[in-house]
Order: sequence, then structure tokens, then C-alpha cells
Amino acid sequence: MDYRACPNLVRSFLDQAARHGDKPFLWARRNDAWQSWTWRQAEAEMRRVAGGLAALGIKPGDRVGLIAENRPEWILADLAIMACGAIAVPAYVTNTVEDHRHILSNAGCVGAIVSTRELAERVIAAARQSPGCGFIIAIDPPALTQDVGVRVLPWADLPSSADVVTATVAKLSRQDLACIIHTSGTGGLPKGVALRHGSLLHNCLGAYDLLVELGLTDEVFLSFLPMSHSYEHMAGVHFPISLGAQIYCAESVEALPANMLEACPTIMTAVPRLYETMHRRILTGVERQGGFKATLFFKALELGRKRYHDPKSLTLVERLVDFIVDRLVRNKVRGRFGGRLKALVSGGAALNPEIGLFFTALGLKLLQGYGQTESAPVVACNRPSRVRLETVGPPLTEVEVKTGEDGEILVRGELVMQGYWNDPAATAAAIKDGWLHTGDIGIIDPDGYIRITDRKKDFIKNSGGDMIAPAKVEGALVLEPEIAQAMVHGDRRPHLVAVLVPHPDVIERVAKSAGKPAALDTLAEDAGLRALLDAVVQRVNAKLPQAERVRRFIVAREPFSVANELMTPTLKVKRHKVREIYGAKLEALYDRG
Repeated sequence: MDYRACPNLVRSFLDQAARHGDKPFLWARRNDAWQSWTWRQAEAEMRRVAGGLAALGIKPGDRVGLIAENRPEWILADLAIMACGAIAVPAYVTNTVEDHRHILSNAGCVGAIVSTRELAERVIAAARQSPGCGFIIAIDPPALTQDVGVRVLPWADLPSSADVVTATVAKLSRQDLACIIHTSGTGGLPKGVALRHGSLLHNCLGAYDLLVELGLTDEVFLSFLPMSHSYEHMAGVHFPISLGAQIYCAESVEALPANMLEACPTIMTAVPRLYETMHRRILTGVERQGGFKATLFFKALELGRKRYHDPKSLTLVERLVDFIVDRLVRNKVRGRFGGRLKALVSGGAALNPEIGLFFTALGLKLLQGYGQTESAPVVACNRPSRVRLETVGPPLTEVEVKTGEDGEILVRGELVMQGYWNDPAATAAAIKDGWLHTGDIGIIDPDGYIRITDRKKDFIKNSGGDMIAPAKVEGALVLEPEIAQAMVHGDRRPHLVAVLVPHPDVIERVAKSAGKPAALDTLAEDAGLRALLDAVVQRVNAKLPQAERVRRFIVAREPFSVANELMTPTLKVKRHKVREIYGAKLEALYDRG
């Protein structure tokens, strides 16, 4: 397709539907078998839902929430909302009622589309507290026995309406808003990132230009990252649509190995956490197997690493051995991914270069990229023929990148968001003279490759790509009477861990029970204290979304104070100082798996 000329995302879909007709488009596993929607069927259903939304009074500019797991209906709902000229507001299925309430209220949603009965209960509770949210469309109708205070309509029974898509889509331009995707703000409340149709189409152009050298023909994508995530929204939904590709909706992360063998994807997009999990799973299996097969595996790794660093460094004998292990080892690894994979693309968070080198050495093309929700989201990515694992690659086509005086990465181009919804102050701080200030510190080498070296923002971005405001999690912990102070840790890691300072009353009580001095340096490893704090942490975790939960913790040897330089004069925790003291112990918590 002509990415530069395409006026909007719905037009992109309609053009591909006209081109591919009865070919399969969307796949989902139901009743123990993969079932498909053709492009023609998907278009008909999208038009029906768009008509139903219009009959409910949805008009251009309205905002509609979208809360569902990855399934064909998610994509059709997203398209139908935009086909009415409205703006999609995706949200994670793991959100709490309060999270949903904030997002629906902040965006001013007039209604929401939700999938399962369990999700519907939470969204209905949130909608009741959200002024203006007048209806819920339930893909799987909930079993309601009483008036819930919000109009609930089954997806299958939406009111009929004359076709609204053709006329509406003809008026939609690249400057119109397509979606509002929420990301964490300084105080912990998510901010709504308003993205235009042109921003996403610009990213799709960049993705096409990046991968075209691999030979883009009849592509198959396996979608398992949440479609509400900005990365999957572009790279796993709208980019495949622009290619006329098939999209398989994975059943779950647990079912991913089986789904890969069934779908045989040609391109997969994922966050570092998946590669970390696969890395651990592959090594564990090899170590259990042992013997000659393990020897061959580690030889394949050794030679693959050597070839990456210097392709000419392999001796004649090593090239022969490399050929053999490629057939005996690497082919089996490629087979685990379905056997047709052209590239694995990593984004959403920083990829450990060692993880990247592991998969590269095993014969897989792994491309690390970089971006954020505010840039729709991809800014840069390694190109298949020129991979540098220690970098995030050069900017995508037609994207300008430079560094500010303090080394901050600045981005300009059509990919940049319109701004934060209803937050002009935050928008002005993020976009200056057309340049998006990313909050990341980096270096751009003479070849244009970007290396991220630090974070300017006080956020945690885990290896799953989730943006977490540490102040929110720490605030939830210290609200508990047993915890006086807390600092969470987990940037670029799979989950959160924490340093906890118990309340003095707790220290006194545990010391008395254990017959020990009431001092943290003698109680930090006390089993009774740890059990007590573990119960408190679990209590807090039950109130938080999955990404914000603290998996493990250590107990501080002394309280944070101005005197020991762990707090500022204004009583803010000096995170870098705490990490200097406890960093090794915090990192050791991840070694437990």
C-alpha cells in the first residue's frame, strides 16, 4: 500500500479487504480448533458494529473504551470505533476498577466495549462512577439479574443502522485522532496519549521500510502482547493489516510454544520479557538433557557468537562444525518458532545484549528497537542486514532524532503524538518546537545508531514494556501500618522488587518476640519479620495491577534518613543512593527465577 498517501487506518483495512476478499485474515482457537475470519467477513462485521455504534448515538470525536483480551473482535471493535469517526480508548484487561474508572473518566468515554463476563463486572463498576459513560457493549454477554445502572448490550444484538462507514471514512484524515492510549504519569495516574491516524501510518511505513529486505509476501503474525499496548497496537494489528497479513491471536503466554508450532508465524513482535523466558526455558531443557546433545548446543552458541563478532574469524574446521551444528541444533531451535520465522522484533523495553546474542547465535534474526507510546510507538530499530545488539538501531525512515544539551533523546516527525489528552501543561513539557522529549539519555554514533544509556524520567519500565510510576507502588506500600518506608526497583527487569523499612512498632514487637535488640541491622533477616512483611506485601499486591506488584523484597539495615544521605532535605528518597547500598541484593532477588 501507499503509506504516505493513505488517509486513515480504516481506509488501510478496507483497501486490503477489497484486495484479499475470501482469504483468511483473523484466527482464534475455539473449541480446540483454529477458526478464521476472512477479510470479507471481517469487513462485514466491522460495518455492522460501526452501524450499531452510530445507532447508539456515537458521533465523530466521541471516545469509546475497549477492554478485551487479544481476539478477532478486539481488532474489529477498534476499526469500528474509528469507522464512526470516534476515538478508541484501549485499556488493559488486568486493570482494577479504579484504573478503569480513571481511564474512562479521563478520556470522557461515552461507552465501552468489553469482552468477558469477568471483565464486564469490573468495567460496569467503573462505568457507574464515570460521568457520561452510558453503555457497555459485551462481546460475551454477562448474566445480569438486576439493573446495574449502565445500559448493557450484547455485541451480537447491536441495533441495526444504515451504513455509516463509507461516508465517515471518506472524511477521516491523517490529522484526526485514532486512539488515546494511557501511560503512567509522574504521580502514578495514567496520562492519555492522543495519537493521530497519521502517526500510526507513519510507524507502519517505517516498519515496512525496515523489514522489506526480508521479502514481505504472505506474512503471518502471532499476536500475544496485549493489543491495548501501543507496541502491539501498531506492530501486531495495524502493520499486519497494511501488509494484508494473517493475524493469529495467541491463547495465552503459557500456550505460546504450542501456538507458534500451529501458526508458523513469519514475523513476531515481543518485549524482552518473552525472550528472557524463552532463554531460560531453552537453557533449562538443554541442561536437563545433558550429554552429547548439550555439547552440540553449546558449540552452536560458541560459534554463533564468534561469527556475530567477526564473521571472518572462523577457521576452516570451525566453519565445517558450524555447518553441522546449524543443521543439528539451530534448525531445531528455528523449528520451535514454527520454522518460517523471518525476524523476531524486540521493543517496549531494553533488551539485554546477552539475550540478543543468544538468539542470534542460534540462527534467529532478532532486531531490537526503541520507542514509547508518545511516538506511536517505534522511533528506531536495528535493520536485518546491519544488526548491532548493543544499540537500538538507527531511526526509522522519515524520523528525525537528535540529543539535547543534557544528552536527552529528542524525536521529531509525523509519529509524534498530538499531546496528552486534556493535559496541556504535560504536553508543553513533552513537546517543544515540534521535538518530543523522550526522557531517555543516549548517544548517537556516526552511523546513526542509538545507544540508550540512562533514564531521565523517574519511571520504571520493566522488561515487559510496562511503564510504572514507582511513587504509586511505594505509596500503596507505606499506606500499610507495618511499613514505614519503601523503594521499589525493576527498571528493565521482569518484575518489581523492593527495599522495605518496617514501622518502629513492628520492629519493637518482633524484637521482643525473638528476644533480640530492637534494631534493623539485627532483625533484617529474621524469619518472623519477613513473614509479617510478606503478608503485608501480598495484601498490597491484591489491590494492584499485575505489573505493579512486588514479587520479592529485602529489609533495609536502617531507616532512610537525611543523616545517612538516603533522603533529601525535602524527605524524598535518593534512589541512586539506595541502589548503591542495596543494588546487589536487589538484583540477587531475580536469580531465584
